[in-house]
Amino acid sequence: MTPTRSTPERVGGVLAGWTSRLPRGLRRWLTPSLVGFAILGGFTFGVDLALLWTLRRWTPLPVPIAVTASYVVAVALNYVLNRTMNFRSHAPILGEASRYTVVMALDYVLTVGVTTALTGLGLDLTAARLMAAAVVALLNYAAARWWIFRPPD
Repeated sequence: MTPTRSTPERVGGVLAGWTSRLPRGLRRWLTPSLVGFAILGGFTFGVDLALLWTLRRWTPLPVPIAVTASYVVAVALNYVLNRTMNFRSHAPILGEASRYTVVMALDYVLTVGVTTALTGLGLDLTAARLMAAAVVALLNYAAARWWIFRPPD
């Protein structure tokens, strides 16, 4: 009897299931978890940018505070989506959430630092935020795959 998958697990399968039809060499690099991570990361990054834009347009918050608020919302959403849809983890949440928090703290420092520095140099806020995201994307995937959501021993 095949175990029943939850709706988030089925959605995750749809997001990256097509990678199984790629040529073997390409499949080696474009794994379902990488594709799912990129899709979910792109979505939550969009949430981050939309919230950042809204906060800067409609509130008097300075850049570091606006980046922090939008970042926290996006990070929390990204964790839930990756845990349930992409890595389909059923591990105890405390250990995962603790590891995720460590990685996101490092990500946060890099994100705020790079974004603030680049806007201070005169770069547009959105462009600065995009560049900051590029700096941390691969670090986050590697940490998620091999440390945060690692398979049980």
